[in-house]
Amino acid sequence: MNKIILDYIFRTSPNILFKRLSTASGLSEWFADDVSVKNEVYTFKWNGHVQSGMIKIDRKALIVKIIWIDDDKEYLEFRLEKSNMSKDLTLYITDFIDEDEDIDDLKNLWESSIDKLKTKLGIK
Repeated sequence: MNKIILDYIFRTSPNILFKRLSTASGLSEWFADDVSVKNEVYTFKWNGHVQSGMIKIDRKALIVKIIWIDDDKEYLEFRLEKSNMSKDLTLYITDFIDEDEDIDDLKNLWESSIDKLKTKLGIK
């Protein structure tokens, strides 16, 4: 497994973006086809694929970490940072990729998801 960190610039309020990263309804708008929560377990559905995880939220640091139930070594993290100089908001995504997977495919998948998120936020 290789850890990768991707970053995307947003021109929106941290609070508005954080809601899209930290709630089931927000995540289902752009990240997965459907997201449901039961007993603090989030279930994500994509094209027939189902994955469950626990979400740890640090509102003060603006970090959302999804710890996958089927693999405790893998997680997905969304971290927001606001630049004091440029006022840009950067979304850092930490993800993992198998040795035999193409990193460009993963980057393209994230690009598509981020485009969808920006469209939902009305900033694309």
